[in-house]
Amino acid sequence: MNVVFDLGGVVFHWRPDVIARRVFDDPDIQELVKTQIFAHADWLELDRGTMSLEQAVDRGAARTGLSRSEVQRLIDEVPRSLTPVPGTADLIRSVKESNNKLFVLSNMQSASIAYLEEEHDIWQLFDGIVISCRIKKVKPERDIYEHLLAKHQLQAAETVFIDDMRINLTAAAALGIQTVQFADADQCREALVHLGCLSSSHP
Repeated sequence: MNVVFDLGGVVFHWRPDVIARRVFDDPDIQELVKTQIFAHADWLELDRGTMSLEQAVDRGAARTGLSRSEVQRLIDEVPRSLTPVPGTADLIRSVKESNNKLFVLSNMQSASIAYLEEEHDIWQLFDGIVISCRIKKVKPERDIYEHLLAKHQLQAAETVFIDDMRINLTAAAALGIQTVQFADADQCREALVHLGCLSSSHP
């Protein structure tokens, strides 16, 4: 089986509320940056690789009324906030040891993926890695799933995609890909056992 992992929210924590609290003490500003920076359409264009970090900072400052340096500080906090989700790295190793092929399919901006590739050693476990900013395609758009399947010559019915967001899983399922909505590593492990990717006796 081909098992495909999202990164943010599955392998690494993605918690905009925590990032906002680290940078700003004012709850109103925390809420502002969550809605007008992290949840804004510009964030998706950063992930897509079609907007530069400088452009995003300029536009974010204009939109929120914060200074450019404040928005820069917020965005600079993102890569190092992507800390490992407990148990997922061990799960990835178990899936690999069970003779599955492993892939990554993730929306992520260039600074974040560069940081993660530098700081962590799990990448050699994967047979292929598809990152949105490097191919100018993002989830949940159909193109990115088709790119994954075509580039790595995967059959949708023989592929399982793990993501924490239902909208991304729905898009994958429309192509015939099997899906698991990630809550935590133990729940995900059970789901993969059910799908035949792991034996129930595998640690």
